[in-house]
Amino acid sequence: MSDAVEKNPWSGLKAFTHARIALGRAGNGLPTAPLLAFNLAHAQARDAVHRPLDTAALREALEAEGFATLEVESAAPDRQHYLRRPDLGRRLSAASRAALEALPQGEAPEAVFVVGDGLSALAAAKQAVPLLKAARARLPDWRIGPVVVARQARVALGDEIGELLGASLVAMLIGERPGLSSPDSLGVYLTWAPRIGCHDAQRNCISNVRPEGLPYEAAAHKLHYLLTQARRLKLTGVGLKDDSGALSSEGAETPPRLAGT
Repeated sequence: MSDAVEKNPWSGLKAFTHARIALGRAGNGLPTAPLLAFNLAHAQARDAVHRPLDTAALREALEAEGFATLEVESAAPDRQHYLRRPDLGRRLSAASRAALEALPQGEAPEAVFVVGDGLSALAAAKQAVPLLKAARARLPDWRIGPVVVARQARVALGDEIGELLGASLVAMLIGERPGLSSPDSLGVYLTWAPRIGCHDAQRNCISNVRPEGLPYEAAAHKLHYLLTQARRLKLTGVGLKDDSGALSSEGAETPPRLAGT
């Protein structure tokens, strides 16, 4: 480090976080290297928001792992409408709704996974397949519907998809709003009895799924716990607490808590 750069006494903490701390100081501004890194991260975050989801490649990767897939799109006709009209991203296009309604009727799935681009198609493309593989290994006794790949998707789009497919539960895997150190973070939103009109208090969320954040195996463990308890209690959201990390003295998971207990 140049003698012109004044070191920050918090430098030792940088080993424990990707947050921008202890950047040092050069005169009354940032050193050149942290400034350039900030500009790069900002550009990566912007790119993540505007990057389109390659649905063909994602479906190919999913099907190579043995997942059946479907593809839908929201009522937002393009990325500009999607960003300016969040409401359009919460409903299916007329063509996609008709396609789901026309599917042959069979035994309704217990759970449906939806992979949506959200605000980071990069996250959906990178994190969805390994997370679904890790989750599937924990769900051998579940009836799971085809993975639905959704373009221009908001979280609530999963409600309409789950309702049309008759699913008891829908798990929306969606790209989260990029941060300046995480342009590829995936969120998972779990909703019991999905239907148009569900609100966020009826969902459980697992956030920051990516190797540098919540690793796939840990996220799959949380997802399995929440799915299992949601099926048992027939609810998700503020009434279902995530006790997936709590162990009894015998090493067994403690019973799930309802709100207020």
